[in-house]
Amino acid sequence: MLKAAGVAAGAGALGVTAAPTASAAGYAHPGLLHTRADLDRMAAKVKAGAAPYTAGYARLTANGRAQSGWTPRPQATVYRGAGSPENYALLYKDLAAAYQNALRYHVGGDSAHADTAVAILNAWSGTLTSLAGSADRFLAAGLYGYQAANAAELVRDRPDFELERFQKMLTTVFSPLSESFLVQHNGAVLTNYWPNWDLTAMACVLATGIFCDDGAKVEQAVEYFKNGAGLGSVRKAIPVVHEDGLAEWLEAGRDQGHSLLGVGLMGTVCEMAWNQGIDLYGYDDNRFLKGAQYVAKWCLGGEVAYTANTRRKGAVHGWSGSETASAAAGVNPAMMRPVWAMISNHYTKRRGLSAPYLTRIAAKAAPEGGGGDYGDASGGYDQLGFGTLTFTRDRVSGTSGDATGGASSSPSPSPSASASASASASASGGKRTQAESGDLAATGSGDAVAWTAATGLTALAGGLLLLRRRDRARREAE
Repeated sequence: MLKAAGVAAGAGALGVTAAPTASAAGYAHPGLLHTRADLDRMAAKVKAGAAPYTAGYARLTANGRAQSGWTPRPQATVYRGAGSPENYALLYKDLAAAYQNALRYHVGGDSAHADTAVAILNAWSGTLTSLAGSADRFLAAGLYGYQAANAAELVRDRPDFELERFQKMLTTVFSPLSESFLVQHNGAVLTNYWPNWDLTAMACVLATGIFCDDGAKVEQAVEYFKNGAGLGSVRKAIPVVHEDGLAEWLEAGRDQGHSLLGVGLMGTVCEMAWNQGIDLYGYDDNRFLKGAQYVAKWCLGGEVAYTANTRRKGAVHGWSGSETASAAAGVNPAMMRPVWAMISNHYTKRRGLSAPYLTRIAAKAAPEGGGGDYGDASGGYDQLGFGTLTFTRDRVSGTSGDATGGASSSPSPSPSASASASASASASGGKRTQAESGDLAATGSGDAVAWTAATGLTALAGGLLLLRRRDRARREAE
């Protein structure tokens, strides 16, 4: 596993980020969604009055959860799913408040916001002992585990933050459920669950591994991203690559809201890995870029191809069935989640690649908000958000990317993070009600998808993306 010393040296040489602080175990901190250089950039840009950072920061400061003095409501057990006294909204709203206050502290400098973030996180680590409910408890573990780690990463050096207690909570309450899901899938056949279930689990395990300096967890998440058996691994979530450079997103055969969730989660996994020197963004000839471009074009109202697929559902040695997804679902061009700034800025600014659909949809979604800005249901809190503030960046000097996918700026992954030559796998989709599935919950939360577009910036024009094989040819020639 590549450790922070190597990451810092490689990143500095490439002009990607300034060197973060290395932990004793070697991981870079802060080093989940935001590095020290990222936080310094945000603060400097806002202080200078630079657009669009100021608009992104205004979106943050206007959010009700970003106010100092937020009172946490910790619970010993958090329930998510039918048949239980659901109280998980208390957790996701408190985590949104912790993250937003911590972020506001780093950008604006008011220590009252750091104090608030620490108080929220300490309250939960001193109280929470279990996650329960239906199969949706795995979603709670994945989504809120990665979010908790990211909020805590921003205040981990505060003297009043209970670091070891928080690490214990992540490793005994959140991560075990996510690790178990990646191995056992709640007793279901591998294709029972849509890609988002795996992606939430990967995000939690990776974030926990980095936050707790646990290389085995990091390796589990990275290996699953590349070669995992379930539908969330990259070649199964994005099973078909077309000649025009777009790649089908499997969950487009389900609906738009869950496809946006999946793109955001895969981007989150890629970003956290990148900040530790592991390039999942570029894995398998930029496969994620091709899938994200597909979803962006589709969400903008463009026509996209979709290969019909049939997937098996059910429990191992139990009930079984199948369902076919035959076409991409309809879309509402006004539906938005705060997922695009992170992905667009990586590929177009860090890597210097042409990604016209990502560029257009990121501009349309800007300035991105966060939890509380996209409705009060859980779906509006699935991403931490505020990407216009946190991920907007200047183009890295020296990148030489073009429409064929070539670029020069990337971290230097360790052997464990390098591309492996596993065979491509096909995937399929479908769902079953919880009553029919025996608590396998093929859909997860029943929240209505009702996210609306944020205030738009002028959409930028772009040509067609034609990703070819230049990166691969260059690597093979070296």
